[in-house]
Order: sequence, then C-alpha cells, then structure tokens
Amino acid sequence: MTTTIPQPADLRTTGPRPADPAHGTALPALVARHAALTPDALAVVDGDTTLTYGSLLQAGHALAARLRAHGVTRGDRVALLTARSSRTVVAQLGLWLAGAVCVPLDPAQPRPRTDAMIADAEVTLTVGDAKLLDAAAPAGPVLALPEEPLTNGRPLDESDPDSAAFIMFTSGSTGRPKGVLVPHRAVAELVTAPDYGTVTGRDRVLFHSPMTFDASTFEVWAALANGAAVVVCTEQRPTLEDLARHVERHGVTVAFFTTALFHQLAARRSRVFAQLRSVVVGGEAMGAAQAREVLTAFPWLELVNGYGPTETTTFATAHRVTARDCAGPVPIGRPVCGATAHVLDADGRPVADGDRGELWIGGSRLAHGYTGLPELTAERFVEHPAADGGRLYRTGDVVSLRPDGVLQFHGRNDDQVKVRGFRIEPAEVEHALREQPDVDDAAVTVDGAGTPEARLVAFVVPAPGPVPSGSALRERLAAFLPAHLVPDAVTVLERLPLTPAGKVDRRALTARAHGADGRSAEGSAPPMTPLEQAVADVWARALGTDVPHADAEFLLIGGHSLLALVVTEDLREELGVEITLAEFFAAPTVAAQAALVERVLLAAHADLHPDTPEPSDVH
Repeated sequence: MTTTIPQPADLRTTGPRPADPAHGTALPALVARHAALTPDALAVVDGDTTLTYGSLLQAGHALAARLRAHGVTRGDRVALLTARSSRTVVAQLGLWLAGAVCVPLDPAQPRPRTDAMIADAEVTLTVGDAKLLDAAAPAGPVLALPEEPLTNGRPLDESDPDSAAFIMFTSGSTGRPKGVLVPHRAVAELVTAPDYGTVTGRDRVLFHSPMTFDASTFEVWAALANGAAVVVCTEQRPTLEDLARHVERHGVTVAFFTTALFHQLAARRSRVFAQLRSVVVGGEAMGAAQAREVLTAFPWLELVNGYGPTETTTFATAHRVTARDCAGPVPIGRPVCGATAHVLDADGRPVADGDRGELWIGGSRLAHGYTGLPELTAERFVEHPAADGGRLYRTGDVVSLRPDGVLQFHGRNDDQVKVRGFRIEPAEVEHALREQPDVDDAAVTVDGAGTPEARLVAFVVPAPGPVPSGSALRERLAAFLPAHLVPDAVTVLERLPLTPAGKVDRRALTARAHGADGRSAEGSAPPMTPLEQAVADVWARALGTDVPHADAEFLLIGGHSLLALVVTEDLREELGVEITLAEFFAAPTVAAQAALVERVLLAAHADLHPDTPEPSDVH
C-alpha cells in the first residue's frame, strides 16, 4: 500500500506498507481462519450467551444452507432486520457464506423509509427476528431466523472478495436515502491488523452501534478479524450507566464512540474509560478540551480520532491523539489501511502544503458506488490520474496538509452536516417538509454546529390556509423519517431570508436558530412542585437553558437523545432513580417525568409506604 498526498508538482508518498494478508479476502475467510487456529476461543458474548469461533462458523454454515434451500443465490440482496444480538453476527456471516449481500435495516426507523430502502436495494428477501418481521411487515418475501443457532449444515462459502458485503444507506439530497455498496475486500483491509489502533486476540470489542451505522462494521469485524471477542450490548438504547456496567461486566477493552457520545462521557470522566485500553472516536470534529480531559484522567488510553465517509469504508484516515494535539483542533491524521488521501482544488489539481482544498480519497477501500444511481456514482467517484486504481471519491470536506504530513479538518464545502454523529443532507429533510400539504417552502440548518449541543432546526413557510404548528410537523415527519432526520425544532416564518444573490440566507437562519426552540411562554403557569423543580433543574443543566414550567417538553426546548443520556445519568446520581431511555421519552414533560421519578422511588422503597400495616402480636 502507498499513502499518497498530492503536492503542487507531483505526488509524495510516505513509503510502502507490507502486504496485508487480508488483501483479497472475503469476511467469512477471516472467521474461518481463527476457527481453524483456535476453535474454542470466545468469538461472541451476548448476555449469558456465548459463541466460540468454531460454533460461530458452524452456525454460519448451517444458516447459509437454510438460505440456499430458501432460494438465496450468489449476488442476491437480502435485508437483515434484527435487534442487536449474537444472531445479528451469525446472520451476517450466514448471508455472506450463501453469497448474498447484507442490507441492514433499523427496527426503529419508520416503515416508509424501510420500504424505500428495500426497493432501492432491490432486496429479494428479508430475514430477521420473527417479532420484528411481523411488526414491520416489509414488502416482499420474509424468513424468520431461528431462535437458537443452527448446528448442522455442510460447509459452504460463496463469498467473493470483490463483491459487496453491505449496502449501507446514508442521507440523500434527493429526498431519499442512498445505498452505498461496500465490498468485502474493503472491510477486510480496514479491520485486519489495523494500523490506526490495537486489536489483538486478547481483546473484547463493544458492539453497541445500530447495525445501519457503518461504525458497527468496525465493532463486529475488527474483533472477528483479529481473533478477539465481540461483546454485544444487550440494551438496545443504552444509557451512560448501561454502557459503563456492560463494559465492566464483560471486561471490554476496545470501543468505538461517536464524537458526541465521547464528549458526554468525557464531561463526566465516565468510569467506562477506566476499563478500556483503546477508544476510537468518529463522526464529527473531536473537541480538544474533551480529549485533554480523558487523556489526563486516563493516561494509558489509546485514543484514536477516526475520519471517513461510508463511501470509504468507515475510516479513511486516523490520528492517535496525544496531549500535544489538545492545544488546538484535533487533526484527522493520515490515510490508513489501503486508503490514499489527496488535497485538491475545485478543478482537481493538487494544492500547496498548508493550503486548504477538498479531500479526495482513493485506494482499495472505496465503495463500488451507489446502488441504482449511476449518475451520482460518476459524480462522486471520479476517474483521476492521481488515483491508484483509477478512482477518487470526492468527500466534500475541506482539509489542509500540515508540514508533518498530518491532515487538518476545516469543515464542509457544501450544505451536508453532521449532528450527533449522523450524516445529514438538509435537502432530504427540506424535501420531506415541502411534501407536506400545508408547507410552501422549507430550510434546514444546524444550531450549535460542531458542538455536543448541536441540533437540527427547520424553518417553514406555510402554504395558504391554516398555519401548521411546529410540533405537528415534527410528529408527521417522525412517521417516515428516522429519528436523527427529524428536526429538533420547527419554526414557522412568513418568508425565508435571502442573500443578495437570491439564495436562502442560511447564516441568517442559523443566527435565528437560538430562538427556534418551540418554547411555550411562561404565562400564568402554576409554580412547580419540589420534585418537578428538581427535574427541571437537571434538565436545565443539560440543556444550558431555563426550563420555565412543568408542561415544558424535553424535545421542544432543545433536547435530543444524547442529552437524554445526560439527564438520565444526572437523575440517577442526584435523585437515586434508574430510568431507561424508553421510560424517559414516554414521559416527555417535566410534570410527567417528576411523576415517573416518584413512582420509581416509591417502588424502590416499598417498605416505607404508609399503607404497609405495622407488625403485630395480635392473632
């Protein structure tokens, strides 16, 4: 592998890396290798359920045989709908051994989006948990996975290093998500003996990301490619305390966290870091203050800042963060594992060292392109003479090259944004809003971009007739958009502000976003009870704003899922109550949450209930 960075006159290389044994390998071969060498080594931990490498491979072969008997052939695209579990890992392996392409689906996303993904990926079969299949009722044939791993099936391996392993869907500017075809070869090169972090056969790697998020590729397959164990987080929406307990219980040593989640854990100096040896962070720009906080408190930690769009297979560049990096913006590092990085101008020509340009990624780690979108594929995956292999992927990210050969990130050159680790095309959300009959126009921006408090804010111009409320629009969007694409606040405007050139003035909208939180006026709201005030104080500290009354709704005053993690942790520490995220969102107001806290406290101290009769000697 050659890592290349374009210079004004030519391309400068950093030197060859020894040939990687994963080059040209499909993912099942990585499991088979360790099953042959150490068949009794632990491969997957799911609560009290465990799979060795030998039993994992056996279960994969048996499932592949059942899939083949069900008509699955090489190249078929099969959707996978499961809750995160050991069956998720077995199902991926079985699909690939049968020669199929895995199309992960999220059980939490609305059915219209699931149906669109199934259609765009040209899925021929959906497999998954029986209850989830019944609830989702996906279009086309379905097959329920067995409750327990199958044990009998002849060895079968129809996987191909150059074929697609996954179709991962990302936000699309056309109003529909776009499916990225990620090949086996690219994933295998990413995860086998990685040069950006340390994963050995003695490690246990935490699997807690949604299967539809490309970080889950690292969590599962960096473990299995290196003889380590995958530790499945059995809580589908884990709180900060859940994560810490899970890491401690199972001796997790390696974890990936989105940048926003890392920032929340860092702010608390979470004990989760005390157990871990290596942490990879990615999704947004890492905060130097948070990195410094963690490295100071846990100096042994290997902290890696990873960067890479889905189109470049999870991570394309990475940087091992040290205390020296915390004096300024944390860099995104150098290309890793078969990727090449090029800093080019708008015409595709190299820029001088230190100058800003667009980051183009090349090498063997590129995706094949977008399924069913040849024009978009040709636009983003460009034939270029600098490319080793002929193609470069245009990231749209602005970077510069430091004198030491390390890349520094400077933001985007288009409207794409990242909020809480999710890549978002504002145009997709705007399209969904404009499809509403009572909306004439819409614009979406980010309040607090690049901070842990970042939130998606929408502005709409109503159509003639009754004016819609922001909360009603949010509820409608939630019926067909995944949660991360539903704006945290929707504000109705008479008209959208325009620049002198006649374009939507997004800077003006961003400036207004601080007031676009849907708060109700205090009016004559009655005073809060002491318990309501205690809950409101916890909310206010997390939100960074006053909570005016007991009817205030968490999501309408700037709250989101990551801040909910903060609130549940503070309620546990300050009031002594354990509240799940599901319970939290089922009680959306201060009053409802105070009532929930009261019920939890009473249940925990049933022996103190006044209705409990006193013990008596009378018979």
